[in-house]
Amino acid sequence: MLLTQTALALIGLLLAGWTVAAGWAVVSSRGRARKAEASQRIALRLSRMIDEAPALPLLVRSDGRIEGPQRLAGWLGLDAMPGYLSELDGGDRGLDPNQLNELTQLVRRAQKTAAPFRFVVAPRGSARSLALRGHLADPQVSPGGAALVWFFDFSDSEAELKQLREEAAKARARFFGLSGLIEAAPIPMWFRGPDRRLLLVNAAYVAAVAGKSAEAVVEAQTELIEPAPGKTAADFAGEARRRKEPIERVVTATVATPGGNQRRSLKVTDLPVGGDGVAGYAVDIEDLEEQSRAFAAFRAAQREMLDTLSAGIAQFDAQGRLTFANQPFLRGFALETGWAQDEPGFERVLDRMREQARVPEVRDFAEWRSERRGWFTAGAAQEEAWLLPDGTHLRMIAQPMPDGGLLLIAEDRTEQLRLAAMRDTLLRTRTATFDKLFESLAVFAPDGRLQQWNRRFAADWGLDDQFLDQHPKADQLLERIGARLLRPAQAQRVGAVIRAATLERRESGGRVALADGRTLEFAGVPLPDGNGMLTVLDITDSQKAEAALKERNVALVEADAVKTRFIANMAYEFRTPLTSIGGFAEMLGAGIGGELTEQGREYVAAILTGVGRLGEQIENVLDLAQSEAGTLPFQREPVELRALAEEVLAQRRVKAEVGRVTLDLRSAYAEVPVEGDPRRLSRAVAQLVDNAIAAVPQGGRVLVDVSRARKGGAQIVVSDNGPGMSPAMLTRALEGLRFAPDGKTVERRQGLGLPLARQLIEGHGGKLELLSEEGQGTAAIVTLP
Repeated sequence: MLLTQTALALIGLLLAGWTVAAGWAVVSSRGRARKAEASQRIALRLSRMIDEAPALPLLVRSDGRIEGPQRLAGWLGLDAMPGYLSELDGGDRGLDPNQLNELTQLVRRAQKTAAPFRFVVAPRGSARSLALRGHLADPQVSPGGAALVWFFDFSDSEAELKQLREEAAKARARFFGLSGLIEAAPIPMWFRGPDRRLLLVNAAYVAAVAGKSAEAVVEAQTELIEPAPGKTAADFAGEARRRKEPIERVVTATVATPGGNQRRSLKVTDLPVGGDGVAGYAVDIEDLEEQSRAFAAFRAAQREMLDTLSAGIAQFDAQGRLTFANQPFLRGFALETGWAQDEPGFERVLDRMREQARVPEVRDFAEWRSERRGWFTAGAAQEEAWLLPDGTHLRMIAQPMPDGGLLLIAEDRTEQLRLAAMRDTLLRTRTATFDKLFESLAVFAPDGRLQQWNRRFAADWGLDDQFLDQHPKADQLLERIGARLLRPAQAQRVGAVIRAATLERRESGGRVALADGRTLEFAGVPLPDGNGMLTVLDITDSQKAEAALKERNVALVEADAVKTRFIANMAYEFRTPLTSIGGFAEMLGAGIGGELTEQGREYVAAILTGVGRLGEQIENVLDLAQSEAGTLPFQREPVELRALAEEVLAQRRVKAEVGRVTLDLRSAYAEVPVEGDPRRLSRAVAQLVDNAIAAVPQGGRVLVDVSRARKGGAQIVVSDNGPGMSPAMLTRALEGLRFAPDGKTVERRQGLGLPLARQLIEGHGGKLELLSEEGQGTAAIVTLP
């Protein structure tokens, strides 16, 4: 019983234990089921995350088998995920053999050495670019030395990377180009860091400071620009960086040149470059400054030269301000110099010119002024003629300048137009004069072309106007002329005269006979303007008259010789009986024929006086005839003129007393010597004294003045206070004997005294001059060498 109870108790314990065990099993199984469900959910979640992840894993086992998601097959361009790594080459899809071979080697190295790797592939059949990162897989993932390779799709980033690479390459090329340009720049350039220290300099900077290299210059911080009062070059750079704007200044610095150190003017610019630093460069403006000074001197000289011009010149800038006006412009438009120096505008200048009445009178001045403003923008020079209210004619030229300004030129053409009008009048007058001339005129150019001619020229040569209007050349003209000549070959003589006047610039002439019997005389004369003038004169009637005059001249010469012989013969024939009469009268007066009564002696005295006067007249006639014939002999010996004049006056004293005429002699010299024939000179002076005594009335006076001439020689002046002579009588006083108008008889004019005296004085190389005025008397002036 006890056993049974014990057995029952054991059975009960067993049943209880089993029940407990069964319950624990049920509870445990439920827990494991829940864990399995959770793991499954996690696995699904991880699978989903892997499908959505930007990177996909590929597990490569040591035997070459691979495990990976289906999505990776699409990335590789495959339809399904293969089982082995070597199957990733799908022919025309997947990895190409080279990529697959390199990937296989990288995977094996990672499996053996646990070395990670990176690789980039571009599968065939896919437009993706994949980046691979591989390493040894964790043993919990896959024991046995598997490799885990992660695939990253960077297709979108690849285009960006490519663009960035291209931009970086371009930036690098530009940087190198800019660096080369800066290095090769002929001007010094530099760059300072934020601390204002030099970081970079170019070769021109190194040469300017005579440095060894750019590195040495930067290391030594050698400054090109010398410190200004209170500021260094670095201070200016810091100020430019602080102000964030460029700073320019002109300084003088010592620059190293091949010829040695020189002081040069530099234009320095400091340019802030963001927050990186300050760039700077220096431009040598020494030559520019020199050119500026030279240009200023040239401009001043040019303006002085413009002031000397007759034309008015004014210059306006692009804003229309008056920047320069020369003195002719200011004077011509009545503008004050001080007002012009204030640089008034173009419109103000026109307004002031209008106030001074120096612009044309127009109906709408505002519109007219606005139109003139258009000169500034005109494409070419504008020219106008201004007629001012005072009659002044101005030629206005407006020349637009390239800088937008305007050059205004005012030329006063009043005098030019007046001269042009006068010239036109003179040309018309000359043409009319040419046509009225008796001579033929033609003007030829140096090339032989006929330029001008008168109507007489066409008439003399028989040329028609239509031919002459063509302005033919000389050779064409000579062909027409030759046809009208008696000897056509003589036309070349006319051509030679034309060539001599136009080309050789000398005068020449000749004569030609025409077929119609006329004779033309022609001459060529060079003109100042380079042309030549041909003058032609019809001398047919002149030749006839010349022949008649020659015949008459021969007759006159023969008549003059007959006259001379006649006078000489008559004087000789008169002298012989006159000598006899005088001799017999002297014998009667001496009482040889018997004692004469008182009345008889008076008769004899009258006979002797008449014989003396007649003999003297015969001597005068003979001397005058011989003198005019050039056969009168002269003796040469010293003659004292004062004594000669005293002797002549002594001989005429009685004659003067009879006519109650006073004879006076005046001389400031004791002696006035000359050389000549005493008898001929005495007769000449006597004739002048006799004429003076005969000319004065009773109570008159005759004065003889003997003096020495200023230029050597002697002078005798015989003057009286008689009635004088009229101009006509004075002109004929010295003519003496002349042929009558009929050419056959001889007429006497004013006696023989003055003509004889002139012949005798001129025979001594002297000169006789008569001065007379009615009511004032007469003076005969004798000048002897």
